[in-house]
Amino acid sequence: METAEKLNKLKEYIKDLGSLAVGFSGGVDSSFLLAVAHEVLGDKAIAVTGMDAGVPQREKEEAVRFCRERGIRHIIREVNPFKEEEYRHNGPKRCYYCKKGMFTELKKVAEENGITHIAEGSNMDDLGDYRPGLQAAEELGVKCPLREAGLTKSEIRELSKEMGLPTWSKPAYACLASRFVYGEEITEEKLHKIDRAEQFLIEQGFLEERVRVHGDLARIEVPEKDISRLASDVVRIAVYEEFKKIGFPFVTIDMRGYRMGSMNATIKENKES
Repeated sequence: METAEKLNKLKEYIKDLGSLAVGFSGGVDSSFLLAVAHEVLGDKAIAVTGMDAGVPQREKEEAVRFCRERGIRHIIREVNPFKEEEYRHNGPKRCYYCKKGMFTELKKVAEENGITHIAEGSNMDDLGDYRPGLQAAEELGVKCPLREAGLTKSEIRELSKEMGLPTWSKPAYACLASRFVYGEEITEEKLHKIDRAEQFLIEQGFLEERVRVHGDLARIEVPEKDISRLASDVVRIAVYEEFKKIGFPFVTIDMRGYRMGSMNATIKENKES
């Protein structure tokens, strides 16, 4: 099916829903879904952003700006995933418990505002990785319009560019809780440390990066093409000194380079062994 046909399918699907509350993170996928929903449904489409310590301040600000510039009603709710012991202990199903709390809050906001359906922004590419959050979405009846239309990440970027959305070229993003090796306890202090570390890398021009945490060790992932610049003396020393101030006594560069969901490799290895 051509990309244009998938877009039409998406619009028809959303139109049939009648009203929609979109779980909005400000990322590529949810921004595209929200923009299309608002185009189709007008004021019957709203954005709902759940905020916790795992969301960097820059992401919140970008989400607010996106909705304000387009006249989309935007509701922000503070959520506390630390209430869930399974989230704090960071087992393989951590994302399930976090998303369940987020979607439950999304459902409440929709009901309070007379909105019939709720939706999230996963696409076809998300089906290829370990994503327990999709189970939570299914259990709570969350719609997945982008998957219903068969849209991939590259197609969403292409359509976003055609629509003039600023997010079309935005690097992929995942919540800060995904930076921990499974089994390491998650705390607000640790999340803030990761946020500061990643913000510093962004300020150094590494727009696509991850700081993965293994105890006192910070493992930096950047695309292969950026590894040599990160390892250059001036940048390497600046990064190390800043990370040491933040609270990481040990810092290393991942020689394989940035890849989505790298922490999930340990789950797959354990299943195969």
